[in-house]
Amino acid sequence: MGFDSTVKLTRKNLNALPPLCTDGAWGTEMAKLGAQPGQMCDEWNVSEPEKVFSVAKSYVDAGAQIILTNTFNSNRFVLAKHGMAERAAEFSKAGAEISKRAAQSRAYVFASIGPCGKMVMMGEASPEEVEEMAAEQAAALADGGADAIVVETQTDLVEAEAALRGCLRACDLSVGVSFTFDAGANNDHTMMGASVAEAYALAKAGGASFVGANCGAGIETFANIAEQFAACGKELPIWIKGNAGKAELGADGKVRYHAGPELYQSSVAPLLAAGARFIGGCCGSSPEHIRVVAATMRGNG
Repeated sequence: MGFDSTVKLTRKNLNALPPLCTDGAWGTEMAKLGAQPGQMCDEWNVSEPEKVFSVAKSYVDAGAQIILTNTFNSNRFVLAKHGMAERAAEFSKAGAEISKRAAQSRAYVFASIGPCGKMVMMGEASPEEVEEMAAEQAAALADGGADAIVVETQTDLVEAEAALRGCLRACDLSVGVSFTFDAGANNDHTMMGASVAEAYALAKAGGASFVGANCGAGIETFANIAEQFAACGKELPIWIKGNAGKAELGADGKVRYHAGPELYQSSVAPLLAAGARFIGGCCGSSPEHIRVVAATMRGNG
């Protein structure tokens, strides 16, 4: 396994990449730097760029070969709730530039686009509005130097399809879609009822370069998801970023994740065997978790 900075990613060559370690959670790391619950941390890309840089660099230093951007909420719909709708492109470009600077030719930057925060299937926003939202963000992320884009934490096939369409229209970067499966007896359906097979079919038909799952459940449950994705075909490499165990609500009302790095270490081999190509962490994971993932992946390479 190895990262080669001379390989420029295209929409056609992601399947040729070796297994790569991705980064971990950003929100909990930002909280360690003083971010408050409910704060629009994407604004830090402009007001506190060095704090954002320190998070990105911590993952590169831990061995991540793919890092995300602090742009999960940098879309017009979410920013409008904070009176910042017109700053979507500004935050997105700045976030990509920060992660690119932190990557230092040691990692790819896969820019993050999160959900729009509205129930698209229920008509709260139209697919056309979501497409335009994603297009605005994707163009700015590409302008900031991102190597690829991941439309992540998706639960609604209609929203995911529209966002993918917008990204592909707005830039020439590789675009992947990552879904959150946390419903059903085996945690293999999204909260809106989409199955793994339906998610794969949408990504493939829509022109995605990779597909996968993040958030929703602990990393130890994701081998089953990876296996189901792999059973759908080999055209799209599989992206996996699981949480640090099961979320627990504390007496203070805060959600916490208690799984240590050893859980990620023991999950790497089953995930690779199941067909996962890109492996990292989501909620509750840290550079310490990613350090053991990177080391374990090297040992399995």
